[in-house]
Order: sequence, then C-alpha cells, then structure tokens
Amino acid sequence: MSVTEQRAPELRVQKWIGEDGGSIAPLKLSDVGIGPKILFAFQHWCRGCHLDGFPTLRRLHDALSSKGVGFAVIQTVFEGAHENTFEKLRVNQLKYELPVAFGHDEPPASATLPTFMEDYRTRGTPWFTVIDAGGRIVFSDFHLDADQLVKELIA
Repeated sequence: MSVTEQRAPELRVQKWIGEDGGSIAPLKLSDVGIGPKILFAFQHWCRGCHLDGFPTLRRLHDALSSKGVGFAVIQTVFEGAHENTFEKLRVNQLKYELPVAFGHDEPPASATLPTFMEDYRTRGTPWFTVIDAGGRIVFSDFHLDADQLVKELIA
C-alpha cells in the first residue's frame, strides 16, 4: 500500500550526525525545515545507492537547498548490519559532500524493519521520499527524476 498523499509520520530514528559529523539529538521533521523535504534512505553496501541514489541526491541538494528545500539522509539497516554501521554515515557524508543530517536506523528490539521503513513503507534502497510544505508525502519510491522534481519545486 502506498503512503503517497498521506501525512508524513514523525521520524523515530534515534542516532544522527549533523552537517559537521558530530552526534546530534534525534531529528524531527520540523528540524529538516518548514518547506518541502527530501528524505533519502540508503545502505552503505548498496551499489545502486552509490551509482544512482547519492548522485541524484547531490543534484537535488545542489539545485534546491538554497530554495528552502530541506534534506535528511537515513541509513536503513534492514540487512548487513556488519557493513551498514553508524561510522559509515560520516564516510558517505564526506564522500558526497552533503552538509545535511545523516541518521542510522536499525530495527528496534523485537522488530524486523528499521523505523523509517516501517513508518514510510519503503521497500529497500536507494529510496526517495518527498514531503510537501504541508507535511504530506507526495513521492515515495526507488527512482526519482531529479530534473523534473527541481522544475516542480522551483516553479
């Protein structure tokens, strides 16, 4: 079942780093900004995240961060916990030169999926979720047309 057009659930990810790589308090959606928001879910060992997801996110960030669009990145650890570690957040933040908060989301005790995957009904990585300024999910899927989204958000 799709979550598109539903109100975006509050984030429950507990471990975060800020733009400078230091630990920060758990991020709330309001911390991502008052305008539209782009949430990007990844796994460090995900080939598609590095070949397509992060480059797409970079294009979006470069084009939209100065236009009031907020960004957050979440590593959803639904497999490969030995490789998808908290320490890899900063590695990816630096590699892709993304001065945004990065979260590390492992499944809570007795759960099988990380909180973001459960709450936003994502199906893997790389995953893009776009939330409008009113708090509604307007896009949620693996592939996103960055050029089209930039046109829509700048118009």
